[in-house]
Amino acid sequence: MLIWNGGKEMQTAETSREKNVLLSIQNIHKSFGLNQVLKGINMKLQEGEVLSLIGGNGAGKSTLMKIIMGIYQPDEGCIYMKGSQVHLTKPSVALANGIYMVPQEPMLFPNMTVEQNIIIGFEEKPAELRRRLIAQMEEVGWKMDLNRKASSLSIAEQQLVEILRGLLRQARILILDEPTSALTFDEAESLFKCVNDLRSKGIGIIYITHRLAEVFEISTSVAIMRDGVITLSGQVSEFTKEALVKGLLPADSEKEKEEAEETSHEIDYKNQNPILELKNFSGYGFNNISLKLYPGEILGVAGVVGAGRTELATTIFGMDQVLGGKVILDGKDITGLSTRKVLEAGLNYVPEDRHLHGLFKIADVAQNTTSALLSQKSMGRFLLNRKKEKEVTQKYIDDFRIKVTGQAQLTGSLSGGNQQKIVIGRSLSTAPKVVILDEPTRGIDAGARGDVYSIIHHLRKQGVSVLLISSDMEELVELSDRVVSVFQGRINAEFQKADINQDNLMAAAFDVKTEKGVGA
Repeated sequence: MLIWNGGKEMQTAETSREKNVLLSIQNIHKSFGLNQVLKGINMKLQEGEVLSLIGGNGAGKSTLMKIIMGIYQPDEGCIYMKGSQVHLTKPSVALANGIYMVPQEPMLFPNMTVEQNIIIGFEEKPAELRRRLIAQMEEVGWKMDLNRKASSLSIAEQQLVEILRGLLRQARILILDEPTSALTFDEAESLFKCVNDLRSKGIGIIYITHRLAEVFEISTSVAIMRDGVITLSGQVSEFTKEALVKGLLPADSEKEKEEAEETSHEIDYKNQNPILELKNFSGYGFNNISLKLYPGEILGVAGVVGAGRTELATTIFGMDQVLGGKVILDGKDITGLSTRKVLEAGLNYVPEDRHLHGLFKIADVAQNTTSALLSQKSMGRFLLNRKKEKEVTQKYIDDFRIKVTGQAQLTGSLSGGNQQKIVIGRSLSTAPKVVILDEPTRGIDAGARGDVYSIIHHLRKQGVSVLLISSDMEELVELSDRVVSVFQGRINAEFQKADINQDNLMAAAFDVKTEKGVGA
């Protein structure tokens, strides 16, 4: 039976005490300040069950897993294990209760052996631990040289080591977070076999994935999270890929299709040369990307986390190594140039993580806004021309309606939306021909989001071209003139304005083939 529950499915204490239920989550809420992330989550995991948990970026999956692992505490709700309520106050408590999370990126000590990596942290004698480890491997039918150095292991083998860490700690619940994101086809098949082996031993697995094909290959049940609630759940056999995509979409997606044409913006694709062109461009995380961006165009780039979109942006910008292909900016080959030279050529980049890569939080507003101009002669290479600095800073404070007490205010004291406006202002201070915006509205409130949208529309009117990377499908629909979708490091679909809607973008992001083709 499919349960369209909007996150309000009720589970009684009696239900949670069913003999084969390992984990029962009831009415879990979690907020960070005014941001309500989880809005009443109900979910259960049974012995020998593989529950695929899917959802777009920001749905709340990571927060829920951190609550299960004892990293976060819920504001409201209860967790039951084998019928008894538990209080998972910290990770060690979760481990003691048989819960283990295998991270997306295995965290091993490269110069230690497989055995040393697995038994680290135990107080038992090494000989006893080795005996237990060998017995555990025999029980699940896995073979691995315990004396190998971790540095010699493939990603798939490292994940196996992580799983063995959990099993040796007598875990009955395993959380696998995007386990195949870095695996080859053969490695993924080996992992699926391991998962089936664990199922046969009665271990329950929460399997977080963006790959819908895996849901049908490995899972027994599925739950979809959207905006902090579970919107759809049931046995995998009751679903199609199209039904899962529908569950990922907001309720008003049909209305959005009708409104999309109203914001149409004509680009003269036939009579204009592209301002930016990628030719069979390859780097770490993406391969053989070819696309064209035209003057005054907003080209959206859809996809899920791990698809290779950010890696594409940073490689274009000269931050990462080019492995093949060309980048042509306004007729000039800028492939592999340094970031400074890419800036001088007319391309700038607003990073996804403004805190890590975008801001000097202990510097003031003026210094942050004009730092990209340091290499320009008008500013002085090492010492700023103070008059010019003040003029540029005030321009963006006024144009972007940045709320500050003055140019000397420390940037770290501003709201997230105002910080983001400063990052965008800094990128525009170099008078670029092309700006790459990577998740430009992540983590900012609705009011600031509207201001950023206005800035992006203004850029287009000025003839600046925008490569807009966003996980927010509504954002791509509202802003983009054209959209390409990236899946596992390759472009798998392209949409003209008339076809840009959440249904198509979501299908393409998860590589669901419809009757008209991928995401069509």
